[in-house]
Amino acid sequence: MADLPVLGMIATPIVLAAIATEWWAVRQGRIHGRYNTKDALTSLTMGAGNIAINSALAFLSFWVLSAAASLRAFDFGYSVASILGAVVVHDFLYYWKHRIGHRARWFWAEHVTHHSSEHYNLTTALRQPWTGPITGLILTGGPMVLLGFPIPLVLGASSFHLIYQLWIHTEAIGKLPAPFEAVLVTPSHHRVHHATNPQYLDANFGGTLIVWDRLFGTFVPEASGERTRFGIVKPLHSYNPLIVAYHGFAGLFADFWRDGLRPHRWAMRAFNPPGWSPDGDHYRSDEIKAEWRARQGVLQGGTVLREDSEADAFRVAAE
Repeated sequence: MADLPVLGMIATPIVLAAIATEWWAVRQGRIHGRYNTKDALTSLTMGAGNIAINSALAFLSFWVLSAAASLRAFDFGYSVASILGAVVVHDFLYYWKHRIGHRARWFWAEHVTHHSSEHYNLTTALRQPWTGPITGLILTGGPMVLLGFPIPLVLGASSFHLIYQLWIHTEAIGKLPAPFEAVLVTPSHHRVHHATNPQYLDANFGGTLIVWDRLFGTFVPEASGERTRFGIVKPLHSYNPLIVAYHGFAGLFADFWRDGLRPHRWAMRAFNPPGWSPDGDHYRSDEIKAEWRARQGVLQGGTVLREDSEADAFRVAAE
């Protein structure tokens, strides 16, 4: 999910009302889901901090986007086609930004904030990083402005994307009819994305459209009859907002310190997937999934022979 821009502030009362309704319904047993008060309050705090930091630094985004506008290749103007195009192009760029955010540790150090909750409800959508707008709106909006989309359309597409992503952070909604599941990102798809089950790691990166995952080989459907475990592979076990916001960078810079003055190794750590090790003893999502498949006793052709009762062991993997 992108950082919380201007429309997020306008939508705050609606968002809080939706969270309160879900929280009440879960506690009453009317819908499926889980809430932990400390966890939910931490997520709300992260959302409020994200809005405050991004609002204070909004001038950076507008400065970069304005500079990009002076270099634009085309001028798409305002029309139904350009509005729809902005939404689709933004989602395409978001898919790749999001995918890189899971596959390069420097970017994961920021994005891990959003995945750190072991619960999955509407408050999880608000658990956002405190690193400002540089890695969010600018990385997706900058190329769009350079291409020729007006800045207001870029901001509108980003805001639409933001609002859409609220409702998919829930356990209360099961799978939708097939046409919706085929095209749109649904709660079922996004639960897979937030899961730490080995077979779900690094999957379903789309923001509003799941078609990118289907096209680029990162789509994984939600399995029935298996408990979905949420969070990160190495659980954080902290409700301290500062730890939630910056533990990814703290771990990365601690590794830099242990490396000594070796900039080439720092670069390898920063831009390889989480779990990469300079000694070759990697424990990336690739290794976790391969080890899981070996434990599963997979038949030739990919049919699973049995369930793995030791799947929880994979939660001890290093980030």
